[in-house]
Amino acid sequence: MMNTKPVRPPEIGELRAFCAAVDLGSLGRAARLLHVSQPALSKRLRALETVAGAPLLERSTQGVQPTAAGSRLYGAARKLLAEAEALEGLLAGLHREDSPIRLAASHTAAEFLLAKPLAEYQHRREHHLSIELTVVNSSVAKALVEQGRAELGVAAAEHDRPGLVQAPFCESEIVVAVPGDHEWAQLQEVPLAEFVLTPMIMRDPHANSRRTVDETLERLGLSLAAPLAEIGSTAAAKAAALSEQVPLLIGRCALSAGDGLLMRHVEGVRFERTFVVMHTGEENLRPAARSLLEVLLAFRPEAMRSPA
Repeated sequence: MMNTKPVRPPEIGELRAFCAAVDLGSLGRAARLLHVSQPALSKRLRALETVAGAPLLERSTQGVQPTAAGSRLYGAARKLLAEAEALEGLLAGLHREDSPIRLAASHTAAEFLLAKPLAEYQHRREHHLSIELTVVNSSVAKALVEQGRAELGVAAAEHDRPGLVQAPFCESEIVVAVPGDHEWAQLQEVPLAEFVLTPMIMRDPHANSRRTVDETLERLGLSLAAPLAEIGSTAAAKAAALSEQVPLLIGRCALSAGDGLLMRHVEGVRFERTFVVMHTGEENLRPAARSLLEVLLAFRPEAMRSPA
């Protein structure tokens, strides 16, 4: 008995070429649609006809049209291509979904605020999904989100970012941290005049904490004395304050009872700021990123207590 089975199954590329030629009635237009040369398209069609064992297209000066065999194949090929396209979309979505979530965070947020909500996010997931965390100054974090280089950001709020959604995350004012042996440790509040004249350890000028203090004092017609040191890392700044027994300007959330530093306010003034979660719109977020956003927005940090 003669074996009538095809020599091999048809390839998806061959079926796409065939259906495009039937749909458009022209090999040239089909080639342009598929972004291939016309000779390459014709080669796929000849290969498919070899597999089918029968002519599938009638060619003329007016274009092409399916033969009787081609018409029968067309309906089945269209169904198969629809399923293939759905599968390709699913695979692309799975690949995109499994890629790391890109999160940009300020130094303070990364060091002192994000550990618990990120752990909660991982606990909710059925499988581990990595988070690509970029730690930068608040202004850089916002720029990364605006540029699409980060999906989410957590940083101090700014009001000049119209392209960003900024949802409140937590409050963290800037305070003075002093070692226990420093003279300010005996005060309830540091006198404003003494505060502005005293050199202290500070974050670098581009840090939001530094700008918050500078802008608040500027509205009062005042400015800080030259810093004793400008340190980029909060942990390093705390260590330097203890080592040198000098005051430090720091976010309240970065202080804890074990630091050996006491929190003090400045008399008659508060250096307030809000941390926010940033994105360019929930419609632009992948499902995994939207899930992380929900966890971040539900986060309620414990009361920011520091040693009296």
